[in-house]
Amino acid sequence: MKDFLNITKALSDENRLRMLMALRDGELCVCQITELTGLAMSTVSKHLSVLYQAGLVNARKEGRWMYYSFPGKGPPAAAREAVAWVRRSLAESERIAEDTKRLKKVLAMDVTELCKRQCGN
Repeated sequence: MKDFLNITKALSDENRLRMLMALRDGELCVCQITELTGLAMSTVSKHLSVLYQAGLVNARKEGRWMYYSFPGKGPPAAAREAVAWVRRSLAESERIAEDTKRLKKVLAMDVTELCKRQCGN
């Protein structure tokens, strides 16, 4: 029951759904997700933590930066099924299409410079 509640909680927020959909094509740094969503880095980190706790994303740390991606075959079936359902359900979303265009611009930016700028370094 707890896993189910964690998944439904994670999927109950538009920003978390946007972040989840942004990861569909590969791994992203928190700085890239922050740039995409326009939210504060602390808010993005909290949202990603909720997604991680639900098993909907993987997280890895490299130096100072955190990277997130879709889980492989390791997470519970419920998490994999939820991610597949979200991807199918939001494939035609206008907001997701806008995010996809914006993500292309974000991916063209130098990730190191982006992270330094957002962290004030």
